[in-house]
Amino acid sequence: MIAEAAVSKSAARSLLGRWEARLKVPALLLLVFSFAFVRDLLLLPVLVLIAAIIYALSGLPFSHLLIRARLPGFFLIAMAIILPFWSGQTIIWQLGPLALRQEGLLGLLLIVVKFFTILTVVIALFGTTSLPQLTLALRTIGIPWLITDLLLFTYRYLYQLASDLRQMRTAARLRGFTGTSVSALKPLAFIAGTMLVRSQEQSERVFQAMTLRGYGNSSLPLPSFRPLPVDFLLLAVAISLSAMLVLLQFIL
Repeated sequence: MIAEAAVSKSAARSLLGRWEARLKVPALLLLVFSFAFVRDLLLLPVLVLIAAIIYALSGLPFSHLLIRARLPGFFLIAMAIILPFWSGQTIIWQLGPLALRQEGLLGLLLIVVKFFTILTVVIALFGTTSLPQLTLALRTIGIPWLITDLLLFTYRYLYQLASDLRQMRTAARLRGFTGTSVSALKPLAFIAGTMLVRSQEQSERVFQAMTLRGYGNSSLPLPSFRPLPVDFLLLAVAISLSAMLVLLQFIL
């Protein structure tokens, strides 16, 4: 917990963390889309360089990136097993029925580099932007307030659901339930059903309480927007890099 607080504090003090969120979110999202647009292998080192610079400006440690990228990495392992042996015609190595193909290897390289560079930029974005700042930025670029509020409520009550699940598991364990055999499927189904019913009832209570307080009857104005010159400079750099990546696709 102390380590996570230190990471958040260092990220908030970084250049990316001090960047106005209402400019940072659209700028980095535009950069992510330009990364996805890349099809030329010659541009892959440029993607790696840009992603490395962005992550360095975030103030997040490299271990933070490795932890967040561990789970999505399993998808790439499956791609690495299948793609080089099934895609393409040029065989560069063969062992019995297995044939390693050049086009598959190049396609895998393109997917891996684009995947990890996009993931790096997204982790830097979310690691330096709090959820209220993120929802405010989404509202600024035109996302309806209902969707942004649902995002906030979902994030808030995920922790509540996790706490309720821990309590139910503790209660079941105290009654001798282990959940390690096939016969445990029925009790687990009962627990899942109970969680769904309790979640539905709680959502209705929250909705009624907020309705009584006037929620949804008027829209609150957005906070004042006072970006600094460096915020616009970073926005201009992000737009320039995105345009450069797109244009280079037609030149190379």
